[in-house]
Amino acid sequence: MASTAKPGYAFNRTRQAFLASSLRVAKSYWSRLLGLIGTDSANFGYGQGLWIVPCRGIHTFAMNFPIDVLYLDSKQLVVHIEENVAPWRVTPVRMDTVSVVELPARTVWTTGTMIGDVLEIGFLTAAPKRSPLENVSG
Repeated sequence: MASTAKPGYAFNRTRQAFLASSLRVAKSYWSRLLGLIGTDSANFGYGQGLWIVPCRGIHTFAMNFPIDVLYLDSKQLVVHIEENVAPWRVTPVRMDTVSVVELPARTVWTTGTMIGDVLEIGFLTAAPKRSPLENVSG
């Protein structure tokens, strides 16, 4: 899967639900073109995600599993949703979209995500220096 070195998250602020706790970003020409091609469904389970920036529509050529797709505007507002997109399909191109989030199939249904929801997408900047459990005495 195309990715950045720092995994991130996608959180639906409207529904207070995590869409992906291990989100990768595809922002170069090649990483956007390849997307999830070559990714096995076992490696793209619940909690995984791919944020494609910029992007106005996607394809599922050479994939072997369905995905959910959220189309986002510049404020990370969900403007369009495609659920359970089968392999070898092309989704609509939306000119009001600046990025998309690809998620495992049924994530949209499970989280109740709808058009108009606001997402928060973030990436960790550094690992914690100490575990919060270090000060707990047993």
